[in-house]
Amino acid sequence: MYRTISGAGGLALGLEEAGFEEIGLIEIDKKACDTLRLNRPNWNVIEEDIVEFSKKDLLKEFNIKKGELDLLSGGYPCQSFSYAGKRLGIDDIRGTMFYYYAEFLRQLQPKMFLAENVKGLTTHDGGKTLQTMIDVFEELEYEVKFQYPKPHNYKPVLKDVLKNVPKSEGAKYPEKKKKVFDLVPPGGYWKDLPDDVARDYMKSCYFMGGGRTGIARRLSWEEPSLTLTCSPMMKQTDRCHPDESRPFTTREYARIQSFPDSWEFAGKMNDIYKQIGNAVPVKLAKNVGESIMKELGGNENV
Repeated sequence: MYRTISGAGGLALGLEEAGFEEIGLIEIDKKACDTLRLNRPNWNVIEEDIVEFSKKDLLKEFNIKKGELDLLSGGYPCQSFSYAGKRLGIDDIRGTMFYYYAEFLRQLQPKMFLAENVKGLTTHDGGKTLQTMIDVFEELEYEVKFQYPKPHNYKPVLKDVLKNVPKSEGAKYPEKKKKVFDLVPPGGYWKDLPDDVARDYMKSCYFMGGGRTGIARRLSWEEPSLTLTCSPMMKQTDRCHPDESRPFTTREYARIQSFPDSWEFAGKMNDIYKQIGNAVPVKLAKNVGESIMKELGGNENV
């Protein structure tokens, strides 16, 4: 089984665990490429801008025939198209990152494709953005349907995944912020603070609408983690450790994203947080990959 992918490792590793073999991983970020090479020296890591790479003869680059590729996978930003919903084709999405993904699809004609994105894509621009993408996929003669994995009966919570985590570096709160979090109970957030402390910490955000539940948020051991961000220090998306008044360490970040402890990350601490925060959870990728493998008839036992 073969596929192409870009990224820093989560999707790639999960699909490898599902039984896929890589033929090329395209990524422009140097540290992410260093991480891929560090962990999988045998992978064909292509450190290049996908905009430029997509202009090449992709069949020749990967030494395959059209339709031979089993799976094309990757992600791209969720973008709004001013002409969305008009059933326009691939030529009308030029200039968007989605275009370059579609160009890979057009040239390679894989048996299946996996396009990773955020949940908000389904409602972005009133659903028009997603519809434009579906129109393009159908223009390329793909049917957009798939039997997703069945939901698991049990969702792991933090106490399940943060046992005996290897020591690693991690960001630290300034002393003033640490004192604020000392007042927040596990599972709590800014509404659990004394009003004067909340006003001082939140500044103008105090008067905004909405729940603002990510501000001064301390997670608890009995809940799944909220989505991790590329920086553990952003006030709008605080993710404080359940017991200690600090962000999660880089290795705790990796555990939450279901990376094995053996998976190493290249770069400085902030580079590592960014790579992990941007990653697809490994076990999620594996589960989806196993369903794709079944569809392809590659492994009836997964």
